[in-house]
Amino acid sequence: MYTEDEMLMLSGIQHFMFCPRQWALIHIEQQWAENKLTTEGQILHKNVDNPFYRQKNGDVITLRSLHIASKELGLYGITDAVELIPSDSSEDAIAHNRYKGYWKPYPVEYKRGHHKPDERDEVQLAAQAMCLEEMYGINIPYGALYYDEVKHRETISITESLRNTTIQCAKQMHEIFKTGVLPKANKQRHCRNCSLVNICMPEMSDCAQVSTYLIKNLYEDIT
Repeated sequence: MYTEDEMLMLSGIQHFMFCPRQWALIHIEQQWAENKLTTEGQILHKNVDNPFYRQKNGDVITLRSLHIASKELGLYGITDAVELIPSDSSEDAIAHNRYKGYWKPYPVEYKRGHHKPDERDEVQLAAQAMCLEEMYGINIPYGALYYDEVKHRETISITESLRNTTIQCAKQMHEIFKTGVLPKANKQRHCRNCSLVNICMPEMSDCAQVSTYLIKNLYEDIT
C-alpha cells in the first residue's frame, strides 16, 4: 500500500507504456511541449471531461470526471466517463445517492486516434477499473475504449494478464520516480510523433559541435 505522498498520476501509465523516458520527462522533470497530436487530444477531452454533464441513454447513466485512486497501485486520477448500468442485485454493484437501485460501473476512456499496436490504452483503462474496484469493493470485468478518429468503441476485457501488466507498470513507475533517474533514450520510429522529441533527443546532425548546437538553439529561443 502506498501513502498519499507517494501517489502518482494515473494518466501517466499510458505515457509509461508508450515510453518510460517520455513519462519520466513529464512526471519527474516536469517537461512538456505541445504538438498537433497533443492539441487534438486536449480538444477531445475538453468536450468529454465535464463533471457537471450527466448523460442518460435509456437506463444507462454516464458520469464524467470522477476522482479515483488506488493505494495498492499508488495511482490517482480522473476518469473520462463511467457508465452506470442498472443491476438487479447489489453484487459487484454500487448505490448512488442521486439514483435509486444498484448500478454496475463501466469505465470508458476516450482516445484521439485509433487502436494502438500495444496495450498502452488498455492498461490505462484497467488502472481506472482497478481503482474503482478498490474504492467500492467490487469486481469490474469490462470497460471500453472509444477512438475519436475512427468513431469506434471497443469493449475491453479486464483480464488477469492485463491486471498483472498494469500492476507491474505501476510498480516500475514508482521505482523510477523514487530514484529520479531518467531511463535511457531508445530511439524508435514513433519518436517522431512525440511532442518531447526535441527535449529528449535534440537533433544534432547539422551541428558539428555541441557549442554550435547550443548557440543555434539559444538564438532561436531568443528570437
